[in-house]
Amino acid sequence: MVPDPVRMAIILAMSNDLTHAARELTPHVVALRRDIHRHPERGLQLPHTQQAVLTALDGLGLAVRTGRAVSSVVATLDGARPGRTILLRGDMDALPLTEDTGLDFASRIDGVMHACGHDTHVAMLAGAARLLAARRAEFAGRIVFMFQPGEEGFHGARYMLEEGLLDADGAEPVSAAFALHITSQFPAGTINLRGGPQMASSDTLRITVRGSGGHASAPHEARDPIPVACEITQALQTMVTRRVSVFDPAVVTVARISAGTTSNIIPEVAEIEGTMRALSERTRASVRAHVAQVAEGIAAAHGLSASVDIESGYPVTVNDPGFAEFATSVAVGLLGADRVTTMPDPVMGAEDFSYVLARVPGAMAFLGGCPPDLDPAQAPANHSNRVVFDEQAMATGVATYASVALRHLAGR
Repeated sequence: MVPDPVRMAIILAMSNDLTHAARELTPHVVALRRDIHRHPERGLQLPHTQQAVLTALDGLGLAVRTGRAVSSVVATLDGARPGRTILLRGDMDALPLTEDTGLDFASRIDGVMHACGHDTHVAMLAGAARLLAARRAEFAGRIVFMFQPGEEGFHGARYMLEEGLLDADGAEPVSAAFALHITSQFPAGTINLRGGPQMASSDTLRITVRGSGGHASAPHEARDPIPVACEITQALQTMVTRRVSVFDPAVVTVARISAGTTSNIIPEVAEIEGTMRALSERTRASVRAHVAQVAEGIAAAHGLSASVDIESGYPVTVNDPGFAEFATSVAVGLLGADRVTTMPDPVMGAEDFSYVLARVPGAMAFLGGCPPDLDPAQAPANHSNRVVFDEQAMATGVATYASVALRHLAGR
């Protein structure tokens, strides 16, 4: 057996060539991305996207299985010898938006668009699979490629875990997990991450305020839920600033208030809907309790009632500090220190890769994808119907996926 230091040197030397190899794959990666972009699909059932992935992986010698309840694809690549196992993830689903980018490969599906870059994630991960399959004789261990549906609010990662995503199947258990997420808010071809909380939890808040209706000319004879709903909305902001530590923050945003039917009727019911975000499970639980206390207390003070329903969303996405440091060092060695940033702050968006990172140490990193003619601070952001990404940045993503995998399998 080749001694570990020698094997590490071989892997490091091979990693230095990965950027060139990834660039050579760019036409293939771009073609796959554009096919998926033209045919976006939402949710947990993505038949076109799943078939595109299966076609891209065909002939690479991977063991491939598809999901039972969802349109997932799990592909495993075994190296020349037994060793560690690492999981690489790319999500596949789109968003309910009508595209307005003017791209010649824009969405052909009305009201559906790849506005969060998941089409690039699929293409990059498939490109990394192709690159790594060509090098299977040069590494020990196993690489699991996780192609996941339903990230945009459908808990796709949780379904895949329930269907045995992490089952070892005779190999070493998965010891690390890594994902990339492209964003137009960073310069193209950069890698950006941090240890600890990387993205927030996300819960949906619904409050129903019930009073009694009446004529708008005689509000004293009714119990008007509208001013109470407005007072609750304001009080929730005070609750955040006075009950939540600034060192472990939270965001509570009311995004919809609905009540009434016309100008001269006081309605019986007012509805409030919004989102709650936190960067720790402790604060997440505390905010949930405080929201109910505020809503019910204010309603009661006015002689009304309030019912609070909280729909649990994704947990906090927590990057393992050690693996985040490792991934940063890999990216620096691959790209140079000027293209790698340790993020000072988390992002308050949410991610269901959090389910995987709760089970396996690992990290998610942001891949800069802002087109070179745009300013990242001004460019249309992810989830905009006008967002565009620099396709040349995908070569950086392919090389980063591959380099992180190879370095981890080599024992760092």
